[in-house]
Amino acid sequence: MPHLITYVLLAIVLIGLIVAARKFKVQLRSKAEELRAFEGEEERMFAFLHDLGSAIGSDTTMTGLYRLIVDGVTKVVAAKGGQLYLLDEARQHLKPRYLSAECPALVTIPAEVRQKAEKDTRALDSHLRLAQVPADEGIFGTALSAAEALNIPNLRAHESVREVRYTANVSVMLAPLRHGGKDLGVLAVTRNWDDPAFTANDFAVFRTVAEQSAFAIGNALVHREASEKRQMEGELRNAREVQRVLLPPGDPVVPGYRVSGTNVPARIISGDYYDHLDLGEGRHGVVIADVSGKGVAAGLIMAMCRSVLRSLAGAHADPAEALGRVNRQIFPDIKEDMFISLYYAVIEGENGEITLARAGHDPALLYRSDEKTVMLLKPPGLALGIDGGNVFERVTKAHKIHMNPGDCLLFHTDGVKEATNAAGEEFGMDRLRDAFRESASLGAEASIRSIERELAKFVGEAKQADDITLVAMEKR
Repeated sequence: MPHLITYVLLAIVLIGLIVAARKFKVQLRSKAEELRAFEGEEERMFAFLHDLGSAIGSDTTMTGLYRLIVDGVTKVVAAKGGQLYLLDEARQHLKPRYLSAECPALVTIPAEVRQKAEKDTRALDSHLRLAQVPADEGIFGTALSAAEALNIPNLRAHESVREVRYTANVSVMLAPLRHGGKDLGVLAVTRNWDDPAFTANDFAVFRTVAEQSAFAIGNALVHREASEKRQMEGELRNAREVQRVLLPPGDPVVPGYRVSGTNVPARIISGDYYDHLDLGEGRHGVVIADVSGKGVAAGLIMAMCRSVLRSLAGAHADPAEALGRVNRQIFPDIKEDMFISLYYAVIEGENGEITLARAGHDPALLYRSDEKTVMLLKPPGLALGIDGGNVFERVTKAHKIHMNPGDCLLFHTDGVKEATNAAGEEFGMDRLRDAFRESASLGAEASIRSIERELAKFVGEAKQADDITLVAMEKR
C-alpha cells in the first residue's frame, strides 16, 4: 500500500509538471509571437519613417505625401483605414486631403447625402472627399482644441459626437498636427468595432508617427511655398526684363535739346514709365506716366497705355486731343479703382516751342536760366481712366511754353516728393524744387543725377515705397 500511495503521488507530480511544462511552452510561444509582432511593428514604423524622410524635399507631390502618410500610418498600427484633414488658409475649416478607401466617415453626413448614398454609394464618397468641416466642431475640433492625441475605443459614445450619424461604429485614434507652433490639421486612423481595440502600445506608436508626419507636412509646405516664391520671382524678373524693353534704351537725339530720364521701381514691376516719340516733321514727344497702384496689374496697364499712345500720337498734333483719344480707348479696360496720371510734351522743332498736356499728373518744374528761378506748370487736365470721354476732353487743355537756351524742364512722378525718411517725413515739393534749382544749370542728365543723390541722402536706409521716375529736357 505505501508503494501505491507513492506511485500515485509521483503520478500527480508528474502530471503537474507536464501541465506546467505545457503552460510554459504556450507562454513561450505567446511571448515569441508578441516579440515577432513587436519586431514587425518596429520594421513597419522604420520603413514608414524612411519613406517619409525620403519624401521631404523631394519632387513628391503634396497629394503623394498625404497618401504616403495616411497609408503608412494605417499600416504601422494595423488600422482599417485613415484620414488626413488640413486647415484652410483662413484657419476656419478643415479640408480633406486624403481618405483611404476603407475608412468610414468621421464627420457629420447631411441627410440629403445619406439619402443619395442609399441609392448610389459614390455620393457619400464624393461628399467626404470634397466637403470642408468646421475646425471647431466634432471629433476633429475636439482634437485641435485639446492639442493632444486621443484614443477613443467607442466613437459613438464620445461626447463630441452625440447626435452625429456615422456609416459604421469604430474605434479611432487621432492627433492634431502641429509644426513651428502652428496647427496644420488632424490625422486619424480607425478600426471596426469588432476588431481588437487599439492598445496602449499602438497609441504610443501612433503619437510618434503623427509627430513625424506633422514635421514632414510642415517642411513640405515650407519647401513648396519657397519653390512657388522662387518661381514667381523668376516670372516677375522675366516680366521686368520685358518691361525694360518698353523703356527707352538711352537718351534720344532731339535737335536743339538734351533729354534724359530714369526709372527706379519700388518693386520688380513698375507702374511708372517714360517714353520718347518721334512724331515726324521735326516734332518729338516726351511722356511720363504713373499708374495708380503697384506691381503686376499696374505694369500691365502701363504697357497698354504706352502702346495706345504710341499708336495715336502721330495722328494728332494737339497733345490734349491725343490724350483724349487714348482715354476713350483704354477707359473700358481699366478697373474702377485704377487710373493713370500722365504728362505729355510735344517739342515743336528747334525753336524752343513746346506744347504741354497734363492728365492729372504732378506739376512739371520749369527752370529759367536768366532768372535762375523754378516755376510750376499745371495745365488743366483729368487723369486717364476716370471718365469715359466727354468730361476728360472738356477739362484737359493744351498749354504752350517757350524755352530759351539754358532753360530746363523737369517731369517727375509722385514717388519722388512722397519718398519718406526713417522719421516718416516726406521729401516734398519744396526740397525737389530746391534740388532742381541748384542743379538745372548743369543740364538734363546732371540735374537728374543731383536730384537722385539728394533723395538718397534724405531717405537714408528707409525702404522705397513707390516707383520713382524723372525726365528732364534741356534747351541748348
